[in-house]
Amino acid sequence: MSDTLLKVRVARKAVEALDIVSLELVATEGAGLPPFSAGSHVDLHLPNGISRQYSLCNDPTESHRYLLSILRDPASRGGSQAVHELVREGDELQISTPKNHFALVPEAEHSLLLAGGIGVTPILCMAERLAKTSASFEMHYCSRAPERTAFRARIGASPFADRVHFHFDSEGPQQRLALDVLLAQAAPGTHLYVCGPKGFMDAVLASARAKGWPEDRLHYEFFAGAAPVTDGQAFEVRLASSGRTVAVPAGQSVVAALAQAGVHIPVSCEQGVCGTCLTRVLDGQPDHQDMYLTPDEQERNDQFLPCCSRSKSALLVLDL
Repeated sequence: MSDTLLKVRVARKAVEALDIVSLELVATEGAGLPPFSAGSHVDLHLPNGISRQYSLCNDPTESHRYLLSILRDPASRGGSQAVHELVREGDELQISTPKNHFALVPEAEHSLLLAGGIGVTPILCMAERLAKTSASFEMHYCSRAPERTAFRARIGASPFADRVHFHFDSEGPQQRLALDVLLAQAAPGTHLYVCGPKGFMDAVLASARAKGWPEDRLHYEFFAGAAPVTDGQAFEVRLASSGRTVAVPAGQSVVAALAQAGVHIPVSCEQGVCGTCLTRVLDGQPDHQDMYLTPDEQERNDQFLPCCSRSKSALLVLDL
């Protein structure tokens, strides 16, 4: 079943930092927008026909607008390039209703928020929510240089500015994020939230796991995945409802093979990041290539993302 699409207008497009723009979206008919919680994202349908996921970075108590912030990615597959070059103030676009796979844990004793570059978008929304509820937290924001750091003024003017620490690659090593020390000194009961480039997130999560942080206190959201692995071995998928078997050749994704056979699975990111195409596996062993499922969820082998993942067994039986 497809998502309900909302019609919105770009009320404002602004430069937030070098190569970063924000879009302020309002309902086309002047009505309020559906509520959302910190960590939520929407699928933004762009003029070039593709859709991409972007985190909401305004106060969740606001119902009159959604604010997105998008980095121009030199390796863009068309999403960020379209936002920067094609989208204009006054344009009407379509978005999904907000979804949240990166929610705050309300009972956390302390929250440690780590943002890398444009990964600040959901993290800042979380900081504002935690500050409003008088929750205990601290935030570390890593970026390449001050001029590439979105929302510096907004953070500086916030009531929680003293709880935010900036770390710039362009400045001396003394102000770089001491990740190992930070994670080792965290109080018991601390929950970690991290978003940013894959290398940054991999380093944070690997360090936390090496220090014994339990998975239920690690919260993360990748916004770009690796290229889908399509050069593995060929295999077959069977549709449980009909018993029909579809071959998946070495150079094709499961989603593409099924679509060619007339079976369409909703997709969005096509990189194993957003979870839109998550499908139950009834038998067989998936070869997980996604960044959406946790390691524990992957080990259960009862679901996979057919946009990017493949199979280690000759046959996967899917709940389709």
